[in-house]
Amino acid sequence: MREEMSQREASELLRGQRKPRSPHGWDLLVALWLLAFYEPVVTEGHLRRKNLEFIFIRFSAWEFAGCDKLWAGLVTTLCHRVRQHFGALPLSVFHVLGSRPRFASGFSQREWILKTGTCLRLWGLLLLLGVGIAILLVALLVPGIKDHHALKVVGSAAASLSGSSLVLGALSILKNFLVSEKKKIERLTNSERFAGQLGFMSKIREEVDVLVDFLAFMEVFERRRLRVVLEITGLDLCYPEKVAGVFNAMATLLSDAEAPFIFLLAVDPSVIVPCLEQTGCMKGLADNGYLYLNRAVSLPFSIPETGARSRLRSVEAAIRTREDLMYRVIAANVAKSRPGHAPAAPGWKEADSEAVAWIHEAFRCLHDGSDVLSRYLPDNGANVRRIVNTIPITLRLLLHRCGGAGILSPRAAAAWVVLADRWPCRLSWTLQCLEDAGQCIPAADPSGKSLWSIFREHAGELSALRQALGKVLSLDGDPELFQAFLSRDFPFGAAEARELLGVTVNLDHSIRRQMGTLRALDRL
Repeated sequence: MREEMSQREASELLRGQRKPRSPHGWDLLVALWLLAFYEPVVTEGHLRRKNLEFIFIRFSAWEFAGCDKLWAGLVTTLCHRVRQHFGALPLSVFHVLGSRPRFASGFSQREWILKTGTCLRLWGLLLLLGVGIAILLVALLVPGIKDHHALKVVGSAAASLSGSSLVLGALSILKNFLVSEKKKIERLTNSERFAGQLGFMSKIREEVDVLVDFLAFMEVFERRRLRVVLEITGLDLCYPEKVAGVFNAMATLLSDAEAPFIFLLAVDPSVIVPCLEQTGCMKGLADNGYLYLNRAVSLPFSIPETGARSRLRSVEAAIRTREDLMYRVIAANVAKSRPGHAPAAPGWKEADSEAVAWIHEAFRCLHDGSDVLSRYLPDNGANVRRIVNTIPITLRLLLHRCGGAGILSPRAAAAWVVLADRWPCRLSWTLQCLEDAGQCIPAADPSGKSLWSIFREHAGELSALRQALGKVLSLDGDPELFQAFLSRDFPFGAAEARELLGVTVNLDHSIRRQMGTLRALDRL
C-alpha cells in the first residue's frame, strides 16, 4: 500500500498537479486560516485526483479485551490516532469553526469559498467591541460626560457582550484542544447515565461524524485522497461477546457510504465463527457464522498454503532472534571468565559451548531447504516461532540429562520438536500406548518397535475414541504427513521416544493423562 501511495504521488506530479501539503510548519497557519474563514468545495479536479495517503492504525483487540466495551476501544483508538496524525490544534478549530466540504455546482475549479456569514459575524463583533470600548472610554475620561451613567452602561454592555462571544469561541477551541475525542468517548462509556439509554450510540456516532467531516476537509486541503486503514488483530483471543462488539463497531463506522475507512480483519474463521454463533447477533441468519462473515466482509482473502521458500524465511526470522540470545550468553560467558568475576563451576563453560554448537546445528538442519525436515514445518508463523523457541530448551535439557553421550543427534531432537508441535494428539496417543504396554503384566517390552508400528497397532482404538478426543484431534496436521514422518523420514523407536519424553516441553502432557483415563474406562 505504501508503494501504491508513492507511485500515485509520482504520477500525479508528472501530470502537472500541484504538490500535496500537510498541516505542519507554515502550512499549519494556512490550514488554520482556511478552517476559520473558508468553506472547502469538492470540485471535479479533486474527484479526478489519483494520489492518496493511507493512515495506518493498528488495533490489537487483545489489549482491550479486559474492558466492558471492546468496540469503544476501537473507536477511541481511531480518534486518538487521527488526532495524533494531523495534530490537536486543527481538529480543535474544526470542532468549533470547521464545515464539511460541499460539492461544486457545475465545473467550477474553486476549492475554497469565503464564509461570508462567519466573516460578517466576526467583523460585527469586533466593531461592536470597538464601539463599546470607545463609548466606555469617552464616558470615563471626557470631562463633562463622566456623570452620564447611561453611556457607561451602553459601552460596558456592548463591550461585554461582544467580548464574551469572542472569549466563548476561544474557550470552546481550548476545551476541544485539552479534551480529546478519546477522553470524551471514555467519559461516555464510564457514565451509567448514558450507557443505559438509546441515545448513547448516537453520541458516539456524532464524534465519528465530526472525524469523518474533518478527514473530508483535510482531503481538500492536502490535495489528495485520504483513507484510514484499521488493522484489527488479536480478535480470536477475546470472548465471544467482545468479538460481536467489534463487528458492531465496524458496522457503525462503515454505515456511511462515504466514510474513508478500510478495515483489515486478520482472523482465523475457525475460531471466530463459533464465537459469533454463541452471541445474539446470529438471530435471523440460521445461526450460521460463516453467512454472517460473508455479509460483513466485502473482500475476503484467505492466505494460500505457504510455500517452501516462505516457510524458510519465517524460520530464518525466528532463528535470528534466538541467535541474538545465544550471542548474549556467549558474551556473558566471556565477561564471567575475566579477572574479577567468580570462577564458574567446573565444566560449565564446556557444557554451555557444546549446547550452543548443538543449537546451531539443529537450526542449520531446520533452515536447510534440501533437508527433508524443512518440508514438515508448519505454515503458521506463530507455530514456527514456537518450534524455534523450543529447540534450544529441548537440546539443553537433553545434554543435561545425557551429558552428550546420548544416541540422539541435534537433527533428531529438532525433528522430535516438530513432531510434537504438528501432531500432538497422535504423538500423545502413541506415547500413552507405549507407556501402557510397559506396565502390563506380563510385561510386553515394546522397546524394539518403532513408534509408527505402535500407532498403527492401536489406531483402531483411537478411532473408536474420536468423539471424546475430537477437539484434541483437531490440533493435528495432515495425517498422511504424520505417516510419512514416522514411517520413512524419521523412524523414531520406542527407546528413543522414552529418552526424549523426559525433555519434551512443547507437548501438553494432560492430553496423555486424558487418553490414559479413557483407555482405562474402555477396558473396565
